[in-house]
Amino acid sequence: MVAGAGSGIGRATAERFADEGADVVVVDIDDEAGGETVSRIENDGGNATFVRTDVSDSTEVKAMIERALEEYGRLDFAVNNVATGADPAPVTDISEQDWDRVTSISQKGVWLGLKHEIPALLDSGGGAIVNTASHAGIRGSPGRTPYSASKHGVVGLTRSVTLEFAADGIRVNAVCPTIVNTRALQSMSPEEQDEVTAGVPMGRPADPAEVASVIVWLCSDDASFVTGHALPVDGGQTQR
Repeated sequence: MVAGAGSGIGRATAERFADEGADVVVVDIDDEAGGETVSRIENDGGNATFVRTDVSDSTEVKAMIERALEEYGRLDFAVNNVATGADPAPVTDISEQDWDRVTSISQKGVWLGLKHEIPALLDSGGGAIVNTASHAGIRGSPGRTPYSASKHGVVGLTRSVTLEFAADGIRVNAVCPTIVNTRALQSMSPEEQDEVTAGVPMGRPADPAEVASVIVWLCSDDASFVTGHALPVDGGQTQR
């Protein structure tokens, strides 16, 4: 199951899981985008189901898991790839509404996913979860305090839940991407794109498929003794 699979990292991850032979539950709040991801997977010979979900709503997240189990009978892997942001501003100028909106999706949405995914994984005999954090979740991000705080929270959730369920055969990790070549970046001017990628030592944004490959690896048997990590996928930016 991949949340936020209507575009970007989520879509690339859903498609990569399908390429590896998994049945994929495509989760997104955008019906059209989620449906397009399912079509892309099916056109390539894979199997996928779309479930529209508001990840900040506990009732919808619970129903999302129930639908996945009805469709495929078990859950083995879950990717909590959810986030939203606000206009850049100093912390003194952030409205309470923006703070609550960002954290309800970017942090609470991951918590709700974990809350309802883990019982299903336990019923399957174990499994793996990957949460999408951010470079902003392991370093400061001035002007983006709601987003950065929520992504730091995702890292904290990952590390704490790891200790709660490691003995039960559930591995929980996080990926921490830097700038990724998604629609948000593509909507910027070339000059703006150069500015936001200037801090990346490799000199370019990540491709969504590069992040997806790390997520799928963390779910694979090749990472069977890897849990509790917040793994930068950032072209070396964390080292600066």
